[in-house]
Parts: sequence; structure tokens; C-alpha cells
Amino acid sequence: MSRPNPRKIATDATPGGTLFQPFAGLNLGALPEPEAPADNPVPPQPCKKGRVILRRETARRGGKSVIVIDGFEAQHGEEALEILARWIRSAIGTGGSVQGRTIEIQGDAVGRIREILTHEGFLVGGIQ
Repeated sequence: MSRPNPRKIATDATPGGTLFQPFAGLNLGALPEPEAPADNPVPPQPCKKGRVILRRETARRGGKSVIVIDGFEAQHGEEALEILARWIRSAIGTGGSVQGRTIEIQGDAVGRIREILTHEGFLVGGIQ
């Protein structure tokens, strides 16, 4: 038979806790108090999305059609473009990639891409 570990917290029904609340007897005095929300929080400034251009390309792709979304402003970082491309690919159900500051989506779903970008707040120009 082994000796009980004095540093071990008992998880059975002991004084200060029940079977369903084994940690009720812990002293939480050393933890900081949560901060109260500010009375007048400043709303975040909406980011102007800008204007993007859609174009259809088939060159150097073996005759396959690719929709290229171009014209993203400098405020859109690489991570934001990756997230947007991932969201468009999953919404349309096709493949694609981010090449520099452009997004390439496989297939010919111009209308659906235009709807998604418009819903996100972009002004969309280019092919219909």
C-alpha cells in the first residue's frame, strides 16, 4: 500500500466539495479579478474594402478556366487574402490559390464569386 500524496487534490467527496464539485474547496484568492467592460467602448472603425477586378484566364493552364481576383489594396495583408480565398473556395466547392496579391479560383463561377465579394463589402468590376 502506498502513502497518499500530500500535494494531490482529492476528487472524491471530501469536506469543501461534493462528488460533482471536486474543486469547490480550492482557494482562488491569488487570481486577478476580471475587468469590467468600459461604459463607452469605442466601436471599431470599419475597414474600407476597396475595388477588385475579376478576369477569366486560360493561358498556361491547359485550356482550363481560372477566375483571377485582382486589385486588392495594401491594407489587405497576405493572411487576410488567404482567409478570403479559403472562404471562397469552400463556398464554391472548387480549388484555388493565392499568388502574390491575387486570388485564383478554378472553374467558371463568376456570378457566385461576384456575389460573395459583394457580400463581403468589395466593389467588384470586370467580367460578368
